[in-house]
Amino acid sequence: MNVNKKKLLEKILRFMARVVLEKYHPIIIGITGSVGKSSTKEAVALIVSRAYFVRKAEGNYNNEIGIPLTIIGAKSGGASIFAWGKIICKWLWMVIFPIRYPEVLVLEMGIDRPLDMEYLLSFVSVKIGVVTQISSSHIAFFGSLGNIAKEKGKLLASLPPDGFAILNSDDKNVIRMQEKTRAKTLTYGFGLDAMLRADNLLFHRDVKRVEGFSFKLNYEGKTIPVRLPKIIARHHISGALAGVAVGVALKMNLVEIAEALENFEPLPGRLRILPGKNGMTLLDDTYNASPVSTRAALETLGEFMAPRKVVILGDMLELGSDAVEEHAMLATDVVASGAQIVVTVGKHMRSLYEALLSSGFPSRQAHWFP
Repeated sequence: MNVNKKKLLEKILRFMARVVLEKYHPIIIGITGSVGKSSTKEAVALIVSRAYFVRKAEGNYNNEIGIPLTIIGAKSGGASIFAWGKIICKWLWMVIFPIRYPEVLVLEMGIDRPLDMEYLLSFVSVKIGVVTQISSSHIAFFGSLGNIAKEKGKLLASLPPDGFAILNSDDKNVIRMQEKTRAKTLTYGFGLDAMLRADNLLFHRDVKRVEGFSFKLNYEGKTIPVRLPKIIARHHISGALAGVAVGVALKMNLVEIAEALENFEPLPGRLRILPGKNGMTLLDDTYNASPVSTRAALETLGEFMAPRKVVILGDMLELGSDAVEEHAMLATDVVASGAQIVVTVGKHMRSLYEALLSSGFPSRQAHWFP
């Protein structure tokens, strides 16, 4: 699709989405951040669906086209004029005739260039805004972490006084955003300053099996146990805590929230355990990569008991002038994970390969492919 056609489609979809929202007035939960948006979206939808009729964004429907389609409740028409015609007919029907529309929309609001958030907020009125983390993803288009935070912070600035800003207190760039909003604030994290705090974190595993995490959830003097049997990565717990905070904002019961989280699991390609051949176990984190998410994956690998660990890593993209340094800096994390064999792929990953050799990692156990 050429640029002009894409822009026209975006304008049409924006108009259609705005009409639907004005007719049905759902509560909109908007989630943004450099990493962790998708897992947080899953946790939020899982929890809130216990009390409300919920629709969440599917797949990567987090941009100028995907968000309006989520609002309409349709999938992309792709290159088919007939498919887009069906979407328009569906939209006309729901505008003319009342339908059972979701009470809550859980939207993932992805941005990769300046003014992206501004565009999304031109037709989406968010009531509860969640910010997960700020990192160097897409820094090639923003120039600095400060500019990334500024763009994502527009979501919080748009919240109404009776709305809620849900902030990760473990990220200093996120917590500073409290100054940008008129909404009430709920913070979550592992630190003592978090309003919703996880402690007594335990990873349940032995040589043959993994049974996920458990922790104690603390909020306003109350403490309840939480089990996440399908979660193997610590950073996914942050997504679960964000989901808890949204549930609290919607006045849901903490026990009911904890029960919902027992079914929380990562999306495909986001640190899921897959069975391999001959007793091997695969940790699949192939969906995307940033320095933060790659370090989190390596930290998770370090928690596993295994006679041999193999790490296979591809390039982390859109890091701009920081690409060489960011890849090289992963060497310490790779070694700390306990990896015996490391396979790196891509032009940027050569920096990691060379850094490993310089650190004394055995050359026979490190490999690089262009």
